Amino acid sequence: MADVGRFATQGRYVNDVAELQRDARSIYGDGKYERLVGLKRAWDPDNVFRLNQNIRP
Repeated sequence: MADVGRFATQGRYVNDVAELQRDARSIYGDGKYERLVGLKRAWDPDNVFRLNQNIRP
């Protein structure tokens, strides 16, 4: 990765992150992450859709 890093663009592919809970805020940024948490609380407060790359409500 060190050899090809200079060719990479900023950002990460979310579905390829093993530990989304640990890295989610750094991937999305503070503003988007808080918005996603708010949406999750509003539309899926029981966390039914948790088997994907999950944002906890």
